[in-house]
Amino acid sequence: MASAPRPVVLAPVSFEAAQEELEQLVARLESGDLPLAQLLTQYQRGAELLKFCRDRLEAVEDQIKVLDQGVLKTWTPE
Repeated sequence: MASAPRPVVLAPVSFEAAQEELEQLVARLESGDLPLAQLLTQYQRGAELLKFCRDRLEAVEDQIKVLDQGVLKTWTPE
């Protein structure tokens, strides 16, 4: 028995795009209007988006550490 092909899910183009999609997804999940099968699919997409955002934030943090000679400093607004 062949399963239906999974749709190709594109990676977000930016951190901001992923964050926006994640916010919209959370709103749909919280609405309670999605069928169970779609809930699972949407939850999986949310997990992918969350990982993308975390990875991007970690990469930026690593870049900041390099710029600050390996020491992550506390940011204080001026």
